[in-house]
Amino acid sequence: MNLMPSPIRVSIVIPVYKGEKSLPSLLGEIAQLHQVQTTPSGNIFEVSEVILVHDCGPDHSDVVIEQLVERYDFVRSIWLSRNYGQHPATLAGMASCTGDWVVTMDEDRQQNPQDIAPMLDLAIKDSLQIVYAKPMNAPPHGLVRNMLSATAKKIALTLFGGSHTPGSFNSFRLIDGEIARILAAYCGDGVYLDMGLFWVATRIGYCNVLLRQEDRQSSYSMGMLLAHFWRMVLTSGTRPLRLIAIAGVLSFMLAILLIVYALYGKYISSTPIQGWTSLLAITAFFSGLIMISIGVVAEYLALSMGIAMGKPLYMISSKPVRPIR
Repeated sequence: MNLMPSPIRVSIVIPVYKGEKSLPSLLGEIAQLHQVQTTPSGNIFEVSEVILVHDCGPDHSDVVIEQLVERYDFVRSIWLSRNYGQHPATLAGMASCTGDWVVTMDEDRQQNPQDIAPMLDLAIKDSLQIVYAKPMNAPPHGLVRNMLSATAKKIALTLFGGSHTPGSFNSFRLIDGEIARILAAYCGDGVYLDMGLFWVATRIGYCNVLLRQEDRQSSYSMGMLLAHFWRMVLTSGTRPLRLIAIAGVLSFMLAILLIVYALYGKYISSTPIQGWTSLLAITAFFSGLIMISIGVVAEYLALSMGIAMGKPLYMISSKPVRPIR
C-alpha cells in the first residue's frame, strides 16, 4: 500500500507594525495555503502556522491580531513589550516557529503568498538553505527612495563583494527551519538579520517574483532606512574595517616611493628636491603606520563585536549540506 508522504510544514513569520488594514486580506490569502497542496514541481506542502509578531505600532494592529487568532486556528500571536524594529520582531517569530521551513514576509501585501510554492521548489531542487525573493519589477516606492536604495546596494556590492551580497537581500525569505531557530537563539542586539543568516548558511538562492502595490505608505522614513543600512555595515564583518589597514599600507608604500625618489634625485641624478617632498614623505610614512595600527585594532574590535552579537562558532544540522553541482 502506497502511503502519501507527509507534507512539508511551512511556518510564516510576519512582523506587524502598521497592519490594521492589510492583515485581514493577507491572512485570507494565506488561509488558502493552510490546506495540503502540491507545488508546480510536485512537492506536497502546507502552511502549518502563521506567527504574527506585534511590534507595537501606532495603529490598532493588536485588535486585528486578536481577531485573526480567534478566526484561524493556525494563527499565533507574539506580543513585544515595545517597538524593537522589523529584524528583532522577525527573530522573535523565528524562535517560536515549528515548521520544516520558515517564510518571513511583510504585512503590507506587497509580497504574494502564492510565491512560496516556487521558492520551496527551488530550495528542494538545489538543496538550498535560504531562498530570497528576487523582484523582477521596480519596488512601488518613490523615485528618490528607489535611487537611494540602488545606490546603497552598489555600495554594499563594492564593500562586501562575494557571490551573495547585501544587495541581494529581501524581507521575503524562505529559510531552513533549523537555521531559523538556531540563529534566533544566538543572535544578539543590533544584528542585521541577513548578515546573521550568512553566518550559518552558504547555500543561498534567488527566486524571481513580482511585487504588488502596497496597501499603505511605507512606515520607513529616510532616517530609518539610513540607520538600517548603517547597521548592515556594522554587522557585515571585517571587510569594511580592513579598508582602513589597506589605506594605511597604500600610504606607507607611497611614503617609501617618495623617499626613494628623493634619494635618487639628490645623490644620483643631481635633481634639486623641493622641501615639500621630504615633508610629504614623512607625513605619508607616519600616517600609514597609524592607519595600519588602527586597522589591527579594528580587527580586534570586529572579533569582540562578533562575540558580543552572538555569532556562533559552528552550527550542527540534522541533514547533510549537499555540495554544489
